[in-house]
Amino acid sequence: MELSVVVPTYNEALNVEPLYERLRAVLSGIRYEVIFVDDHSPDGTADAVRALARRVDNVRCIERIGRRGLASACIEGALSSSADFVAVMDGDMQHDERILPEMLALLRKGDVEVAVGSRYVEGGSAGEWTKDRAAGSIWANRLATLAIGTEVRDLMSGFFMARASLWRESAARLSAIGFKILLDLLASSPRPLRVREVPYTFRMREFGESKLDATVVWDFLMLLWDKRFGRFFPARFMSFALVGGSGVAVHLAALGLARAAGAEFLVGQAVATAVAMTSNFLLNNLLTYHDRRLRGAKALLRGWLSFAFASALSATANVGVAGYIHDRGSGWILSAAAGIAVGTIWNFLVTRSITWRA
Repeated sequence: MELSVVVPTYNEALNVEPLYERLRAVLSGIRYEVIFVDDHSPDGTADAVRALARRVDNVRCIERIGRRGLASACIEGALSSSADFVAVMDGDMQHDERILPEMLALLRKGDVEVAVGSRYVEGGSAGEWTKDRAAGSIWANRLATLAIGTEVRDLMSGFFMARASLWRESAARLSAIGFKILLDLLASSPRPLRVREVPYTFRMREFGESKLDATVVWDFLMLLWDKRFGRFFPARFMSFALVGGSGVAVHLAALGLARAAGAEFLVGQAVATAVAMTSNFLLNNLLTYHDRRLRGAKALLRGWLSFAFASALSATANVGVAGYIHDRGSGWILSAAAGIAVGTIWNFLVTRSITWRA
């Protein structure tokens, strides 16, 4: 086997066979396989892959239960390969498979370690994107370039090919956050990589629905944070802390509404605390732990109760530490800051273990 094409999927059942047929047409004469890594799609994508694999001998399915994410799916697929080269492409057929032989030829020569399908070099194009989406992609590329320092023009590309040995060398350092696995791979390498960009035109999706939403932007920012500061403050903890900060604003807003409604202070404080805690729980479920997101009324209720329990414990730790430091001569601000820090860390560790356990 010379080439493994890793295709991360979620709800792409209608694209499985058409994509394989396109790959078969352009990779004729190459010893290759297609590895679909599916995150337990409810539309039966994994079953569609298995049905195809019963008819051909170069298709495999990795179905993941209880975990989500394009980047981590690509990593698992790449590490399962025994080929010399690993390509990554989306399952929606928006990437132009016709440049795969050119990318492979570049890697075979040995002068290049990563070949990137690029929309932003001469001859490449973002196709029929709206102005807003094109502008967003350009700004994301500029921000990523500033963050990691590279001459690669299309760091946001999800279509590239690399030596399999590079995946194995970098695996332990990869963040596996979000969708931008190329950015993760380049930023995680202990040495500068030899990269060549190959132009292509991005195509419109034919079947299925786009996966772009607000969590994609959040994951991108968290990935940049992790690559720059992750060894000091992990990205998931930073996300948790930012959500906690938003809870302060929610608490004050709810308290103000309670006061305007004529409620007693203690009643208003209790209501505001419950509202802020619920807001923190829902935002963490959506953003910080979206790869372990709790779904369904029962799961959400159990999660909220465990989060409330952890929050009560963290409040106790907060007050206890702050009081201890204050009693030893420290000022109010320093004592309060120490209490908040201890309470936040405690809440993060407890909820990670019981509310959103892996």
